[in-house]
Amino acid sequence: MNAAPLGVFDSGIGGLTVARALFERLPRESVIYFGDTARVPYGPKSPDTVRRYSSEILAYLLGRGVKAVVVACNTSTAHALPHLQATSPVPVVGVIEPGARAALAATRTGKIGVIGTAGTVASGAYERAIRALRPTAEVHSQPCPLFVPLVEEGWFDHPATALVAREYLAPLSQAGVDVLVLGCTHYPLLKPLLARVMGTGVTLIDSAAETAQAVARELSARGLDAPLPLHPPEHVFVVSDDEPHFRRVGARFLGEQLQKVQVVPLA
Repeated sequence: MNAAPLGVFDSGIGGLTVARALFERLPRESVIYFGDTARVPYGPKSPDTVRRYSSEILAYLLGRGVKAVVVACNTSTAHALPHLQATSPVPVVGVIEPGARAALAATRTGKIGVIGTAGTVASGAYERAIRALRPTAEVHSQPCPLFVPLVEEGWFDHPATALVAREYLAPLSQAGVDVLVLGCTHYPLLKPLLARVMGTGVTLIDSAAETAQAVARELSARGLDAPLPLHPPEHVFVVSDDEPHFRRVGARFLGEQLQKVQVVPLA
């Protein structure tokens, strides 16, 4: 048993979908969430820059005494996960491999679509993770850079969002994918719209729930589960800038108001 908190980080707000899944799957665990709102977005940045930012956040979370770290950002997972795992004294779990496993479990045809930021798609990380598990899988990837600002605007079912979604997803529909991996933590908020655009024959994979399951297995395997608490677990939210925006938009991701938000600049 270990009562120390979990560390969760993202380039900004989107990783709150992963935090929410962790709250649901691991209700005894306390969480320290760090959103790098001063330097968001990570998607267009170089792999070296993403690794540097991710390493700085890891160091901060380790300084807060976390027992494990969840990289909720797909771009950070794609570019920085092996480096973080090699340098961290605590377990580090990313979002890509759990999503890849879920996609392979769901596909009937072996044709899998992946949508994400430009950085995540360009990294080829999902394709590598999927093919490492099933070399014959056919992976079709599509960057969807406009989805993040549309989600943060709250335009989950806006006609403009539907128009953009149809444009982005048309090549994947034409390729005949039967599974679509939502390879960005913002995208689960678009699930109803994306499901309508793709049609009933396509299963949408949200990596957040799969990642929470992977974290639960990792904690159990290492004997790091939290004991039965005397008080409810405490969740702390930290950002590097723009706390009002994080608090306002973050409530949409978390499904509840954010009570404690601290500002800690890293740069």
